[in-house]
Amino acid sequence: MDGLSLTAADVAAAAGGRVIKGDPVSVIGRFAIDSRRVEAGDFFVAIKGERFDGHEFVGDALAKGATGLLVHAEGTPAAGNDSRAPVTIQVADTTRALQDVAREVRRRSGATVVAITGSAGKTTTKEVAADFLEARYRVFRNRGNLNNHIGLPLSLLELRSKPEIAVVELGMNHPGEIRTLVGIAEPEIRVWTNVGDAHLGFFESPDAIAEAKAEILEQARATDVLVANANDPRVMSRTEWFMGRVVTFGINTAADVAANRVEHRGLTGTAARLQVGDETFEVQTPLLGLGNLSNVLAATAVALQFDVPVSQIVERAANLRPATHRGELLRLPGGITLVDDSYNSSPSALRQTLGTLAVAQGCARRVAVLGEMLELGAHADRLHRESGRAAAEAKLDLLITVGGAPAGAMAEAAITAGMAAGKVTHVPNREAAADLAVQWIRPGDLVLVKGSRGIGTDLVVERLKAEFA
Repeated sequence: MDGLSLTAADVAAAAGGRVIKGDPVSVIGRFAIDSRRVEAGDFFVAIKGERFDGHEFVGDALAKGATGLLVHAEGTPAAGNDSRAPVTIQVADTTRALQDVAREVRRRSGATVVAITGSAGKTTTKEVAADFLEARYRVFRNRGNLNNHIGLPLSLLELRSKPEIAVVELGMNHPGEIRTLVGIAEPEIRVWTNVGDAHLGFFESPDAIAEAKAEILEQARATDVLVANANDPRVMSRTEWFMGRVVTFGINTAADVAANRVEHRGLTGTAARLQVGDETFEVQTPLLGLGNLSNVLAATAVALQFDVPVSQIVERAANLRPATHRGELLRLPGGITLVDDSYNSSPSALRQTLGTLAVAQGCARRVAVLGEMLELGAHADRLHRESGRAAAEAKLDLLITVGGAPAGAMAEAAITAGMAAGKVTHVPNREAAADLAVQWIRPGDLVLVKGSRGIGTDLVVERLKAEFA
């Protein structure tokens, strides 16, 4: 099917700007905001942020073959008058313009948009929902976690390929951000996975996080659908605000899509009886832990809104694979079983993962390399100590904590909770953690690596893969 064509005049009209150079009917290519990644034919958007100004890199973008520019109308004479630019469009604000053009493309594409938010599980739910929907539809999913006020518009601009369904995630760490993203994406299906302690440092309490996440309910039409977590009271207490229809999912609770008789299979995943209305089905997934089972249920609820048969959902659930660094189970040639969950971490997500580690069978020792969890503010010491106690309860044989004082507090709490002092070590950075892990770990061990993105525990994973190849 032919894609959606977008001209310079279209961009200017959507963004409230004007074409000051070039042919207004020139077709606009791929949008780019990073001059280092510009390719020939790209349309460069000069974003101005708090610590950078894309207008300073217009020359670099043009040298790499950019054929068009979107620039501020005020204060950028050099950028706006660059003689090498075939097409130049001026707008009042390039960030807002990017968002406005993305909304216009979203509307013209004809795609039905599914938007997912929550403290944990957004990316996995997005990936699983897209996988289920692909049983019957052409589906777009945003890459990685392009889920903020710039990443989401860049994703929606790719809807010029005219998929039938687009599945995107909405991220936030401050109030008002979800509201902005909902206004750009205008989703017909909204998914709220949970309210947790991620980004707690930016909020007074989990209830304040819930209020910010509840912006997913806003700007709804009567025909819109909210897929909500029946296990989360903070989610459910706010669903009455939603103007459309609510569909629930949950584990061992009353829900439209429910899992009961859950069987924990350790490193081979989970199995459960799936209840959809009056029908029951047996479902299993290799994704680890109850958190991922909840993500599968949320994705199932989404797929059912598009009439994907449950039989196809069950079949696809059995063959799911985690996204990179998000609970990947790696069997290293050197006899090490590695759970790579190094992409990110929060106290609630860590507790769930440690629970999976605790029931795993067939390993010589259970080892965890746990990075500091960032963005917890004044709650950091308390939540890290709670996590240290959870690590001890998981019957770890060895524990390495990585990062600043909160990670040190996690190690101290693990020792206080019963781990032998000689089996727990705190190190300041990922390089020291990798060195120590290589020294400590031996064939037969089960190793969990998890930490906030800023701590970089993925380096530990790469070192282990190299050493035990």
